[in-house]
Amino acid sequence: MAAAGLWHRTGRLLEMAPARGAWPRLYSTSPAFADVLKLPQKQLTKIVYPLRELAQYLVTDTGPGLIEQRLFDPSLEDIARAESVFEATARNRVDYLSSAVRLDHAPSLQQPEGHTKKMNFFKVGKYFTLVDMPGYGYRAPEDFVDMVEAYLKERKNLKRTFLLVDSVVGITKVDNIAIEMCEEFALPYVMVLTKIDKSSKGYLLKQVLQIQKFVNTQTQGCFPQLFPISAVTYSGVHLLKCFIADLTGNLK
Repeated sequence: MAAAGLWHRTGRLLEMAPARGAWPRLYSTSPAFADVLKLPQKQLTKIVYPLRELAQYLVTDTGPGLIEQRLFDPSLEDIARAESVFEATARNRVDYLSSAVRLDHAPSLQQPEGHTKKMNFFKVGKYFTLVDMPGYGYRAPEDFVDMVEAYLKERKNLKRTFLLVDSVVGITKVDNIAIEMCEEFALPYVMVLTKIDKSSKGYLLKQVLQIQKFVNTQTQGCFPQLFPISAVTYSGVHLLKCFIADLTGNLK
């Protein structure tokens, strides 16, 4: 069973379609993504491919590169197939398994960000397990180092670690601690930029460019492409889910 780690500071988790013409509509997919496919092209791009939507605001003298490069470039059909991996059905259950210690540590969806105190495991059908890890900021549990470092260093079937960074504030000192840990352990990891609905287009673009430059120049184990998302508008979430399905070998 593949395992993908979801790890961030204070909360919980774990392209290029044609530029011209109408978006294709003929996909067998989840009802939620089927509704997305019905959106006008501009809205669809904003929801499914947020980096592409941001790239149109770059002035020409910035040159290509940075957020314009698309290393993970799934089609809408790929994303539709990935949706079926995450869709909870009678035959494809999404189950909470356990915490790292005992079952009574099951996470409450009513808790605010930063309250994950143990590693929580969620089995996604027969495909893989997502691990929600405790935050590493000021609310980190006392046994954070013993719990997290041991898991990251010893878990042999860990596929990828996802580091959630608040896009409003950018990379902070505590984020740097997590980045240094991933780099030290030679862990492949991905930066997921959260709360992209909280900023203006101009401010968000500035933040994305700064973080992308940091990834390009200061990291070795980080996947070069950022994944901006919003839990409010669901922008970027479909693409991220497709990426997880792909790296766990389930995008077939």
